[in-house]
Amino acid sequence: MIDEKGSFRDPAGKIFYKENRVFRRLSSKGVERFLALKESGIIAHSISKGFLIGTKEITNEEIDKNNGEELILEHDKIPYISYPYEWSFSQLKKAAIFHLDFHLFLLENNATLIDASAYNVQFVGSKLKFIDVLSIQKYNEGEYWKGHKQFCENFLNPLVLKSKKGIKFNNWFKGNLEGIETNELNNLLSIFDKLSYNIFVHVHLLNKIEEKYTSKKTLEPIKKNKNKISKKNLMAMLSQLKSFISGLKDHKSVSTWDGYSTNNSYSNEDKNKKIDFVSKFCKENNFDLMADLGCNDGEYSNLCLKNGCKKVIGFDFDINAINKAFLNASKKNLDFLPLYFDAANPSSNIGWYQNERKGFIERANFDGLIALAFEHHLAIGKNIPLDDVVRWLVSLAPVGLIEFVPKEDETIKKMLEFKGDIFPIYTQANFEKYLLESSEIISKDVVSRSGRTIYKFKRD
Repeated sequence: MIDEKGSFRDPAGKIFYKENRVFRRLSSKGVERFLALKESGIIAHSISKGFLIGTKEITNEEIDKNNGEELILEHDKIPYISYPYEWSFSQLKKAAIFHLDFHLFLLENNATLIDASAYNVQFVGSKLKFIDVLSIQKYNEGEYWKGHKQFCENFLNPLVLKSKKGIKFNNWFKGNLEGIETNELNNLLSIFDKLSYNIFVHVHLLNKIEEKYTSKKTLEPIKKNKNKISKKNLMAMLSQLKSFISGLKDHKSVSTWDGYSTNNSYSNEDKNKKIDFVSKFCKENNFDLMADLGCNDGEYSNLCLKNGCKKVIGFDFDINAINKAFLNASKKNLDFLPLYFDAANPSSNIGWYQNERKGFIERANFDGLIALAFEHHLAIGKNIPLDDVVRWLVSLAPVGLIEFVPKEDETIKKMLEFKGDIFPIYTQANFEKYLLESSEIISKDVVSRSGRTIYKFKRD
């Protein structure tokens, strides 16, 4: 059994893994909460409506025959766990609306959410699932929204930051796992921005309240507000917030690779060679989980799905391309999840004991890999030694395709105009040498007149 260290904060239950299955061991507090929810029917109802991850109750005898007393839940496994700082604007927006819809659904059924963590919402392809069953509890009339502050920091503030100021929330969010603090956002917003009712209430006024309590130099406990809020008014607030978020527009800026799939250096003949090579590779393997590094708007990810791959996770540094890829995947209901990704500075192990949120490498459980027109962005664009780039790519999957772009290619020539040719080891001969050091080269095919070559490797 392997414990999920990211679930340590929950006193009601802990996640662990066994034989590629996901389980949750409940404490006495968790058992009490779960059984009450089960008896009310809200668990089954939430699953049937598509909100909650598939969850079933088992006895501990199925896990440990020496102890059959504990209550264990088994959950459907998410193919790839992603984090909000890896999502585009449209992905975070969809997740925020999903969270509010689920909370409204629960309130209609006399239940509520005790928190509003964005990490409790996960993408399965372009669809969403809520994964923390113990964040649900019975609703008590008059109780306030316990997760209000957390919802603002995890969902609302990052969306407002991007929509109103055009600032990417991703790296900011990654630097603070709790999201974007309200006082930080409030300081960035103009008076004109705060004329919006929802921004005034959920950002400006919330910041004033936080400042009020922070500035009190006393050890006396804060007196709880005795004023209660009716369920009707709580639902109205959530609905109004949903309407506001639904109307937020992405403030886009010009990006380097936006539109690359239709504006690149490939001729039609070159592109068809590439398409044929990738299609054949996918048909031969029928991958369960494929990684597409440098996925751009998802053109080749979609090609993989059409040719036998069950699921594809795409990675790209261009946030506009990721957003476009996600909107297209949602429209076509594809099992494709594009994520924001800086290969030179990928998500690392962070949080408590640097174990709370897993890094990219720790989550890299891919069956196959395609890295098309990608390696030179690291080796030339980021000055990362070619042998390191090749070794890293091969480590991500047991089999894959890597496209090598030679110095004779127009793209490389343009990159070298700014830096000069300071890359003596960047040669095709060295690329092959490094690839052979950690894998077997199954085949190689030239796919462009400039000499771009796709290598099929199989790891030793």
